[in-house]
Amino acid sequence: MSKFTRRTVLAGMGAAAAATALPAIPAIAADRSIRHFWWGNPNRDERTFKVIDIFQQHHPEIAVSGETVGWGDYWTKMATQTAGRNMADLVQMDYSLLFEYSRRGALRTLDEHIGNGLDLSNFDKGPLSGGYVDGKLYALNIGSNSQVMPYNTRLLEEAGVTADPITWTRDDYAAACEAITSKTGVKGSDDLSLVTENQEVWARQNGRGFYNEDGTLGFTVEDVSTYWDYWAKLREADLVRSKDKTVILDAPFAEGGMIKGETAMSMMWSNQIVGLQALMQDPVGAGMVPHKADGKPGQFIKPSMFMSLTRDAKDVEAAIMYMSDWVNDPESTAILGLERGIPANPNVRAALEPNFTPPEKVSVDYFNAIQDKVGALPLPAPKGHNEVRDAYMRIGTDVVLGNKGVAEAAEEFVQTASDILERAK
Repeated sequence: MSKFTRRTVLAGMGAAAAATALPAIPAIAADRSIRHFWWGNPNRDERTFKVIDIFQQHHPEIAVSGETVGWGDYWTKMATQTAGRNMADLVQMDYSLLFEYSRRGALRTLDEHIGNGLDLSNFDKGPLSGGYVDGKLYALNIGSNSQVMPYNTRLLEEAGVTADPITWTRDDYAAACEAITSKTGVKGSDDLSLVTENQEVWARQNGRGFYNEDGTLGFTVEDVSTYWDYWAKLREADLVRSKDKTVILDAPFAEGGMIKGETAMSMMWSNQIVGLQALMQDPVGAGMVPHKADGKPGQFIKPSMFMSLTRDAKDVEAAIMYMSDWVNDPESTAILGLERGIPANPNVRAALEPNFTPPEKVSVDYFNAIQDKVGALPLPAPKGHNEVRDAYMRIGTDVVLGNKGVAEAAEEFVQTASDILERAK
């Protein structure tokens, strides 16, 4: 995930970072103001600040302050602002934490604004339903996506990899790593040992989810140990990125192995294909997470992210106006494109299609190709998920560094995670 702080929309700023709040450019004298907070990367930040400028041109009486940090710092700052009752008016929200923040009372419901400032008349019902908690709408879908294994098409072609990336198996992926490394000199893949999203897909392929419906841990010691062992074998064969890069948790997006030219394949979310391609010269392709032979579907289609109205919003009317423009205004949606995922408004999709850039077409073609190869959307993560994720990466780091054996570490993680979830109830 990315770890950039603030961005301007001025060309040539590159990866420079400063404090975490920046008004849209140019500054506009206004009587009203709202704040929008999101996790981002250079491409996303540039698009978002441009949309902020468009909104202010349409509504000069409203000033919008944009605040952005990378994923790794976002939830820490969100928790701090929530505790201090100083949340931004509008925040980017993830499905995994939607229930936690809404039930904590940190978010306002949107139901009373539908048809009253917030136009959702053209929204797909499926993507819209993902924002409901306990029968009330707390989050507006601003894009749908799925897990993806992006790959450098040139390197796979040079290595002679012929497996279909949409249907390839775990064994196919390992073989591709070997071929790429031996024939191109570039490591086959990032080491995904610490990527919980990939571990979740692995467990689902074995017939279990990350969590059970009652909020307890869904996967077993065997799910964790077989997953860590798979990557340990690739690591021992020197087919994946080095340990020192692997154990940098939530590294900046621009430091990814594919972008640095150190690996040919990785894992992320499909809405990130556009941002990845923007930082690479070689064309990027999109594959599914390798399947377990005769296993169950592991991937799922989910809201890539939401926009939510917070408890601390001062000018609710202005915030709702901004939210509605975000998903309906042709000028704004043309700038946003597919970077945050596939839009839930079919009119927006139709308007965008003739002007898709090559990476946007890759993203949409991939989305269409996986529709019948995915499983059901899991329930949102229970309270304590962030701590569970931290424990997974902390214990997994010891495995990557060789400080703990796979079996011992897997047992420790499952016990630690179960204790965390029990305390969090």
